[in-house]
Amino acid sequence: MSQHDCCKSGYKWDGNPEGHEGVLANNKAYITGTNKDAAILIVHDAFGWTLINTRILADHFAKEANATVYLPDFFGGEVLNQDLLTSAFGKGDQEAMAKLDVPGFLAKNSKEIRGPEMFSCAKILKSQYKKVGAVGYCYGGWASFQLGSKENQLVDAVSVAHPSLVEEKEIDNLSVPTQILAPENDPMFTEELKAYANKKIPTLGIAYQYGFYPGLNHGFAVKGDPNDEKQREGLERAKNATVSWMNEFLHEVGDVKGGK
Repeated sequence: MSQHDCCKSGYKWDGNPEGHEGVLANNKAYITGTNKDAAILIVHDAFGWTLINTRILADHFAKEANATVYLPDFFGGEVLNQDLLTSAFGKGDQEAMAKLDVPGFLAKNSKEIRGPEMFSCAKILKSQYKKVGAVGYCYGGWASFQLGSKENQLVDAVSVAHPSLVEEKEIDNLSVPTQILAPENDPMFTEELKAYANKKIPTLGIAYQYGFYPGLNHGFAVKGDPNDEKQREGLERAKNATVSWMNEFLHEVGDVKGGK
């Protein structure tokens, strides 16, 4: 599986998101939850802000981490068709998927182009909430690291699963509690980057948690197959790990279930 093929693989989940669509900064956003003190900014993967899977995860975070969760559109209105993913109800359109120009898509949504939008969204949340967390999947991994950097400090905690496009300097600059959820097989977050993160982050003076998911592949936490026992256990474990991390760093003791 090539680097770009791994971004296109996965399963579409069955479910009905419970939040609503609104606006954050100048970006459309899926919003769920009612907490007035804690917020979570999700930076999506290549399938964008409309992917049902990511919205379902946002709903879980809103309830289980007691936060208002924002999932903005960081692709300028363009999304990959989620029906390309294999679904619980059948196979995705593999022929159409093979024709996708993922390198071209990523070029239109580079760090230089989309980074400022992400910073603007985080700044607004930082001004409105006592605590803000960043959760990044795949493409959203590098962005979450930058939001939690020494230069920006726009969030209070970071959790990323199978991050993509990460550079060593983004690891070097982390300044907030950081969680990485890493599958065994991941051509995007390579063995070299995993080793670098596990060597460097413990020297930065921040809380750090590394979760390893044996036998699973890039994308498992947001696009794993819920009908496969091993994948289901992995994606549930990843969800629970992120919830626990956000509960630890976004709330004062006793506030987790306070329903603020």
